[in-house]
Amino acid sequence: MPLTSSSRLAAAAAAAVGLVLLGGCTAITRSMSDGITRVITPYRVEVVQGNVVTKEQLALIKPGMPRNRVRDLLGSPLIADAFHAQRWDYVFVIRRQGTEPQQRSVTVRFENDLVASVEAPELPSELEFVASISRPRQGELPKLELTPEEREKLPAPVRPEVAAPVAPQGAARSYPPLEAAP
Repeated sequence: MPLTSSSRLAAAAAAAVGLVLLGGCTAITRSMSDGITRVITPYRVEVVQGNVVTKEQLALIKPGMPRNRVRDLLGSPLIADAFHAQRWDYVFVIRRQGTEPQQRSVTVRFENDLVASVEAPELPSELEFVASISRPRQGELPKLELTPEEREKLPAPVRPEVAAPVAPQGAARSYPPLEAAP
């Protein structure tokens, strides 16, 4: 049976209504899942790689310093390439949930096993670095110390009684001396 223009128009209208309804379902599902993921977040592994190099550490590195002293101050380099033996790269990467990801790279170049140059971006101080990786605190911090008034209200500690030493029990034996008396 051939389709008439009115039946074709009705089929196209039904298909359009169906697509609109399906699109609406997708929007509802997406908004529901967005609400759930705001409340329940999946665990993400923290990634910490490399050496943290701070302003204070970098200030200790001077031209002419030997390699072993640089290793003492900054640690082992993350990249010490055999093809570029005169270059050490200290790379630091951290991805931690609740904080911004960070990546820094410090390059130390050597000539005759002595520091020739240091290339580094603007590095944070130790306090700035700790603040940048600390998560925002939620709620109040627990109280860690009693006030003097609270200490006075505490009961005096009970000291356990020390038992008197007990004399050894058992058979008493006498042994002859090991050496003869003169």
